[in-house]
Amino acid sequence: MSLRYAYNTNGLADHRLEDALSFLADTGYDGVSLTLDHHHLDPFAPDLSHRLDRLRQRLEDLTLTAVVETGGRFVLDPRRKHEPNLISNEGRQRRVEFLCRAVDIAADLGAETVSFWSGTAPPDVDGEVAWRRLVEGCSAALEAAEKRGVTLAFEPEPGHLVERLDQYDALLDALGGSECFGLTLDVGHCLCVGEEPVPERILERAGQLVNVHIEDVRRGVHEHLDFGEGDVDFPPILDALNRIGYRGLVSVELSRHSHAAHRTVPRAIEFLKEAERKKVAV
Repeated sequence: MSLRYAYNTNGLADHRLEDALSFLADTGYDGVSLTLDHHHLDPFAPDLSHRLDRLRQRLEDLTLTAVVETGGRFVLDPRRKHEPNLISNEGRQRRVEFLCRAVDIAADLGAETVSFWSGTAPPDVDGEVAWRRLVEGCSAALEAAEKRGVTLAFEPEPGHLVERLDQYDALLDALGGSECFGLTLDVGHCLCVGEEPVPERILERAGQLVNVHIEDVRRGVHEHLDFGEGDVDFPPILDALNRIGYRGLVSVELSRHSHAAHRTVPRAIEFLKEAERKKVAV
C-alpha cells in the first residue's frame, strides 16, 4: 500500500483554506496538516463552532483526513514568535489552554492527532525547573486528550528543550507511558541533531509513531528545504515507513515556501511517490 501524503497549511499561507484544501485534493494528497492560525482556522474565532462544522463537511467531501498542528508563529502573541510556550516564565497556562483547545478542535473535526513541541527554555531557567514545567504542561494537555479520545503527537524540535528521541522517551516515561502520547517524527530534524540513519530510527519507533513530517535539509542545519536541495535520502526512509505498516499521514512541511506553493505542492507529492517507487522496485 502506498503511504498517505499530506501538506502542512503553514506552507499555504497565501491561499484561502477552502482553496488550499481543494488544491491538495486535486493534486492527489490524502490529507492536510492544519496549522491553527489567524489566516486559516483561527482557534479563537467567535464563530469557531460553525467554522468547524463547515470544515469537517468539506474534509469529508474531499476525502481528506486531518492532523491538527499547533506551531503557528504568532497565534498567542503578535510580538513574540512561538511564545508563550510550556516552559516560559510567564503565560505558560495560555499555551496549555491553547493545546486543550486544539484537542477539542481535533475531536470535533475527527482529526487523527494533535502535534506539538516543548518550546525553548528561557535563559534564566535551569534544566530541572524547565523539565518540571514541561511535564506539568504536557500532563494537562494529555488529560484533556484522554477525555476526548484524541492522540497527542509530540515532536522533538532542534533547539528546543526536547530535541532528541531519547528526550522524548524520558518525557513519555515521566507521563506514565500513556498510549495517547505518541510521536511526531520529522525526518529532517533527525539530520539536524545527528540521529541517523533515519530508517533505523523509524524501525525502532514503530509502536510510537503517529505523525510524520517530511522535507529536505542539510546535515546540522535546521532549515526546511524543497526536495532535492539537501542531504536527505528519501527512498530508504519511505521504505522503512512502509515496512512498519505506518498508516498515519506523511506531511510535507515547507513553511517558508508559501509564495511558491503553486509549484511546491504538486512537485512534492510527485517527488515522494517517485522516491517510494524507486525503493519498492529494488
